[in-house]
Amino acid sequence: MINIVLFGKPGAGKGTQAEFLKEKYKLTHLSTGDIFRFNLKNDTDLGKKARVFMDNGELVPCEVTTAMLIDEVNKHPDTDGFLFDGYPRTLDQAEALDKFLPTIGSSVTATIALEADDEILVARLL
Repeated sequence: MINIVLFGKPGAGKGTQAEFLKEKYKLTHLSTGDIFRFNLKNDTDLGKKARVFMDNGELVPCEVTTAMLIDEVNKHPDTDGFLFDGYPRTLDQAEALDKFLPTIGSSVTATIALEADDEILVARLL
């Protein structure tokens, strides 16, 4: 199983590279943003927990974000691997991923950091 973690600021090209990597390695693309939107839209238990923090202008705790990610991973038992886009964002999340992946007989294969000058990122986002 191949598991790739993709890092980068908004506008750095994560979406573009994710499509390429997903196709090349037959990976399941897990975007933290998409996972959050699904849970919030469908009013799941985890979505309800996240909404409380978000409505108060607070960051959603690592435990809730990680639980959402694990739920999503478990929906794809026959995948060739995962492309983690937007997760982990913190050291706690990285440690949680390192603890979780061995429970499914896997580990992180590679980490890719995309970098671009802030001026370029602003222009792309505008």
